Parts: sequence; C-alpha cells; structure tokens
Amino acid sequence: MIRRSLQRFFAMESAGGIVLAMAALAALLVSNSGLGGWYQSFTQFPGELRIGGDWLVLAKPLIVWVNDLWMAVFFFLVGLEIKREFVHGELSQRSQAVLPAVAALGGMAVPALIYAAVNWGEAVPLRGWAIPAATDIAFALGIVMLLGARVPASLKVFLTAVAIIDDLGAIVVIALFYTHQLSLPMLGGALLCLLALFALNRARVMRVDLYIVLGLVMWTCVLKSGVHATLAGVATALFIPSSDGKGGSPAEDLEHGLHPWVAFLILPMFAFANAGVSLAGLKLADLLHPISLGIALGLLLGKAVGVFGASWLMIRLGLAEKPRGADWVQFFGVCVLCGIGFTMSLFIGGLAFAGLDGDYDTRVKLGVLGGSLLSGLLGTLILTRRPAR
Repeated sequence: MIRRSLQRFFAMESAGGIVLAMAALAALLVSNSGLGGWYQSFTQFPGELRIGGDWLVLAKPLIVWVNDLWMAVFFFLVGLEIKREFVHGELSQRSQAVLPAVAALGGMAVPALIYAAVNWGEAVPLRGWAIPAATDIAFALGIVMLLGARVPASLKVFLTAVAIIDDLGAIVVIALFYTHQLSLPMLGGALLCLLALFALNRARVMRVDLYIVLGLVMWTCVLKSGVHATLAGVATALFIPSSDGKGGSPAEDLEHGLHPWVAFLILPMFAFANAGVSLAGLKLADLLHPISLGIALGLLLGKAVGVFGASWLMIRLGLAEKPRGADWVQFFGVCVLCGIGFTMSLFIGGLAFAGLDGDYDTRVKLGVLGGSLLSGLLGTLILTRRPAR
C-alpha cells in the first residue's frame, strides 16, 4: 500500500513539475509579447468578497487572492504531507530523519548566508535573505522522475524528505520574520479556531468538512491579523485525523484528493501569475544586481554546498548513512537540484519586499528564475552522466 502511494505521489509530482514549468514559461512569453498589458491587467483583476453586508469585506486583486487564498490550499497540502511523514513516513524514525533534517538545515543556512554576504550593508535588500533558502518539491521531483533509473529510489526519498523539512523551515521563517502590524483581536480569534480544531481532534471527530470550515474561519482571522494567511492552511492540516481506527486515514485520503488540484491548477496558476517579468531593455547590470545575484548564487551554490556539505559531514562522522545504491556523484547531483527554489522562493520574495517602492519584484524574479534554471540544468547534467541502473 505504501509503495503504491509513493508511486502515485512521484508520478503526480513528475507531471505536476512539467505543468508548472509550462505555466512559468507561458507567463514569461505572454509578459514579453504584445499581450504584456493584458497580463498585467489579468494579475490585477479585482475580486471582492462580502459577508454580512459591510461586516467583512475582502477586496483584493487576483494575484493577491492567488497568493493568499489559493496558496493556503497548497500549504494545507504541505501540512498534510509533513504530518504523514512524521507520523508513519520516512521521518517517523530518528535514524531515517536525521540525514535529511540536517541536510535541509544546511540547505537553508548557506544560501541565506551567501545572499546576506552579497547584499551586506543594504538594509532593504537584506530583507530577502530567506528567498534562496527554499526548494520547489514539484520541480525537483519532476526532474528526478523524468531521469528514471539514473536516480536511485533512495535518493528520491531523500530529496522528498529534504524538501518537506525545507517547507517546514520556510513556514517557520514566514511566521517569525515576515509578519507585520499584528492585530491582537484577530490573533485571538485565530487561537480560538485552533483550540476548536484541537478539541475536534481529541474528540476523534472524523468529519473533515468540520475541520475545513474552522480552517476557513481561521484563515480569515489570520489574514486580518497581519500574519500571512497561508499559515492557517498548515495549522488546519496538522489537526486532520491520521487514522479513523478502522484502517483508514482521513488525512491521507484528503491528501490524495487534493494532490491533482494543487499540482495541476493551484501551483500552475501561482506560477503564471507570479513568474511574468518583462525582459525589455534588460542589461547585464540588471542580472548582476545584488538582489538578483544573491538569490541566484544562493540557489545554485548555496543549496548544493549546504545540502551536500551537511550530509557529507554527518555521513563521515558516522551519524547517518549514505542513501543506499547511490554514489557520491549521484548524491551531489540531487543536492544541486535542491537549488530549484521556484514556487517557495517567489512566494517569500513577494513577502520580503511587499509594499516597497522600487523594482524589487523584477529583481527577485530574475534571481529566482536564473538560479532555479541553472540548478535544474546542472543537476540534470550531473545525473545524466551516470549510467542507468
């Protein structure tokens, strides 16, 4: 059963990565064509939600709805994956979790340090230190699945675990460092929803719809509190029951049901709405701007050095074992693929420079797209030089 679930998961990630790449490419093509004006109007298309007349009014452009509401569903799925892995998956035992956990920490710290070094002394650019610290699981797993037998199964599991822990780290970073102007009453409302979710879980209530309704109320409170609303998705997911006591799992059923919607609709929509950047009049100086350069170097060099270096040290010290059936070259190739930061990097970049005047959005996109593309190409090149097994 577990093997079939993993096969379905990996197969979906492979296809999802391809669709995600096509959506990003479409955004670049459209934004640099005669439809560029339409693209900007599309991302800023107004949307409004009213509840109880003027009691609750949410009026935002399309791109904000996508980044705040649609991505909350993505984070909800991430939360389900994190819970599954820590309850009875690859991270449920310390011996299994130690290597990807340390690797993920190294893969977050080194890119952040590289970015900070490139932008040192500049207060505003330094706000983006966490941008290159993220890994895009859909893109990275999509590539290793397309490579087939050239990548041992143990490395696919390792990459999945690193990306999931990486996502958990990104969630913590967003909560601690990208939260502004807190509203205590709304935070209190979110806390009440959290306590209600806990009570449902302890009472072993199996109706998933009740958890989702409470999650939506909590999302509204978190949105109004100043904390980023996507965190409500993760919090809700952690309370979905893992077992119904009859051999079933509401959490896993919901995870499998959400996967196609996230992989083929939500993430591609996010990519299309966020990856568009005009390349008209682009100069070398733009590519070498400290923000773009720091992100690109953090993803390309920082991820590879951080993930591989931390893993190598743990293995050499005898604190962890190298993934079975993999040599050091294959292992390094997968570590390089961790530099594909696309979705989460763009997301954090949007939070880091939100509301600031200046061309920060373009610089973030150039760095993320450049670093992710180079990491994907280099990692693929390294792995394709090894014979298929």
